[in-house]
Amino acid sequence: MTDISRRTGLAAATAALLTGAAPSASAAAPRREPALQRHVDALHATGVTGVLAEVRGPHGRTAARAGVADLTAKDPVPWNAYYRIGSDTKTFTATLLLQLVGEGRLKLTDTVERWLPGAIRGHGNDGRRITVTNLLRQTSGLNDYVALGADPDDLTPEAYRRNRFRSQTPEEQLKAALSKPPQWLPDAGDPAGERRWSYSNTNYVVAGLLVEAVTGHPWAQELHERIIEPLGLRDTLTPGTSSYVPRPTATGYTYFPNGTRPVDTTLGFGGGADGCLISTPRDHGVFLRALLGGRLLRPAQLAAMKQTVPVQDWVSAAGVRYGLGIAWRPVAGRRDGIWFHGGTSLGCVSECGVTPDGAMAVTSAAFTLRLDSREQNERQSRAALRMVDAVLGVGLGVVASDAGRGARG
Repeated sequence: MTDISRRTGLAAATAALLTGAAPSASAAAPRREPALQRHVDALHATGVTGVLAEVRGPHGRTAARAGVADLTAKDPVPWNAYYRIGSDTKTFTATLLLQLVGEGRLKLTDTVERWLPGAIRGHGNDGRRITVTNLLRQTSGLNDYVALGADPDDLTPEAYRRNRFRSQTPEEQLKAALSKPPQWLPDAGDPAGERRWSYSNTNYVVAGLLVEAVTGHPWAQELHERIIEPLGLRDTLTPGTSSYVPRPTATGYTYFPNGTRPVDTTLGFGGGADGCLISTPRDHGVFLRALLGGRLLRPAQLAAMKQTVPVQDWVSAAGVRYGLGIAWRPVAGRRDGIWFHGGTSLGCVSECGVTPDGAMAVTSAAFTLRLDSREQNERQSRAALRMVDAVLGVGLGVVASDAGRGARG
């Protein structure tokens, strides 16, 4: 099961169908916060089987959960459950490339052709017109391999079960994306300055290949040595071709079109540099705080990451702008807004946010994906976004006031 881009609809999700670790020592119950619990309960009330959310700030962490880890056993969601973070992986991949830029090993204005000669050719696609910036900012015009050729009629539990152990290589994914003309080609005179935007998982497939071309090492190795190990992210992993999620976890359920019951879709291939990571609320929050807090990138590269273009119809929020592997949106109560990404895969939706200085982050997992109803999907999405906004907009009493002092320094 490859990552489903945030809000691309049923057709995009179809392509996802065609394609153990020990329990964490940090699973003890964290400090509780009633206001956060109310937002988690509201998300659960939209029809999500299980929800887990965590807030991390300079004064520690708080968390809340609702629902069950499994509809049969009825146990609660584990406090430090593993889950697929989907396209939140893209922020990690962008960070890797920006680290290499900071080391002088490549430039944001370098073309794909320079590092991967001939990789993007055919049907009007041209790697000579696509830079590193275009990939990371989603302005390349490359088709999304996930959505290309998807057929909603194939979106069934039976198709999922047939293909949940089928993996794809980056080369296969790229080949699929290049089988048709691009949406556009960036301006030959200034490709990095392109402002047309369209979400495409293919951009980050290519970004992962660039990491490997520049370093001579696998993307997963660079990720581990540059981010996972230095930050002590002991519960973050790249599953490779494995379809399993480590325990403790919760069952990921998907409501398929024309179905009446949720289907267990926990197993599945998760893609690669575009969306494969499995993590926990703790680890994801540590990463976001370290990134925006300046611990992973030099000032110039962090500033470049925050250079954005406006986007439309990506998430259920207004004023969204997309940078290099991370997005920004305005939030009531904060003059500087928040940074976020988010990710969706069969059976799990990851939603997150972090203050611009990294002082406070919220991470969450909703273990249900609604493909049966656009209205239900929107209700779930809006509830998750409201939860993040309430936390980071300094509106959750004790949690917000503790972290807010650091955030507004």
